[in-house]
Order: sequence, then C-alpha cells, then structure tokens
Amino acid sequence: MVLSNPSAAASHNQGTCVSAGLKRLVDVVVSLFVLLCIFPWAGLIIALCIKLTSGPGGIIFKQQRHGLQGRVFTCYKFRTMTPNAAAHTQQATYGDPRITPFGHKLRTTGLDELPQFWNVLTGSMSVVGPRPHMLVHTEQYHHIIPDYERRLSVKPGITGWAQVHNLRGETERYDKMLQRVEHDLWYIDHWSLGLDLRIMLRTVKLMFCGQ
Repeated sequence: MVLSNPSAAASHNQGTCVSAGLKRLVDVVVSLFVLLCIFPWAGLIIALCIKLTSGPGGIIFKQQRHGLQGRVFTCYKFRTMTPNAAAHTQQATYGDPRITPFGHKLRTTGLDELPQFWNVLTGSMSVVGPRPHMLVHTEQYHHIIPDYERRLSVKPGITGWAQVHNLRGETERYDKMLQRVEHDLWYIDHWSLGLDLRIMLRTVKLMFCGQ
C-alpha cells in the first residue's frame, strides 16, 4: 500500500506516541501518589477490617483477566467475599450472599480496587480505561456483542467512561453489557488527556457519594 501523504502519516504516528507517553506519565504519577500517600494507611485499615469481619481467607483477591491485546494478567483487589468455588466464574449480584458486610462497603465506595494501582504502576492497567472482565465473560461476550474485542486495543482501567455513567457492577442482562461496551468504545474513539482527568475527578466525587 502506498501512502498518499507520508508526512501526514508520520505526524499522526508521532502524535499518537506522544499521547500514549502522556497517558503513561499520568498513570505513573497517579499510581505512585496513591501507593505512597494513601495506600499505606488506608490499606492497613482495610486489611484489619477484612481480617476482623470476613473470617478465613486472604486480604488480597487475585483474578486472571484479559488486558491489552488480550494478554492475560493478574488483577488485584481487596477481598470482598467469603472464599467460594465460583469466585472466578460467577459475577457478583445484587444481594449476593457471598459478599461480606464490610465487603459491601468496599464495593460501594470502590475502595476494593485500591490494589489495582499496583497493576497501573507495573503497566498491565491504566487509571482510566475499559474495565477488565473475567476471562469467562470475555469468551462469552466477544461472540455476541459487536466490536467487543476492540476494548482490548487499549489497557484496561480502574475506572472508565462506563463506570462514571452508572454502568458498573452486575451485568445480568445483555443490554447492560451492550451499554457498557458502547461507552467503552466511545471512550476509545474520543480519548484525550482532558477526558481522562474528567473521568478521574468524577470517580472521586462518586466515591464520596458512596456510588
């Protein structure tokens, strides 16, 4: 294929690299701030509460999820459920008996996601991007939702355009997942550093509102 305007193509590629570099810089700065300034004391309090209220089991829950280009990575969360055999195949539901009372508070505020800033720092996730799904859900939905796999063209995020539009949590119906994917694809098509900052600020606001 012959490029009709090689200089324009080169300029576009350079701009894409600069944008990716800026996004990565923001990811590193934000994750370092959270891990050094917030996680030490907040993580200690949360860990103690999990041990005191959640019975046997670890503090950190680890799950394999699909990341950039479909590569599998280990996603970290604070444990919010009692240990159960369906933890890696069955999505949490409203009123799920597996969720502990303290785990419910963590999920409501999104504080269960704090350990994922380590994922961001090490490069498997971004602060903002499409939420990574369980492996079984990726296998299920890429067959039935148009362009589902395009979500994997960017790094998954701790928060995203779908999450700040109340499209988080349980997706027990096809239309709910479809709406989430549509928002994820809109984010990919309209990404800017300013949009990421808007999503971060909106996420913090929703956390304080318990949403």
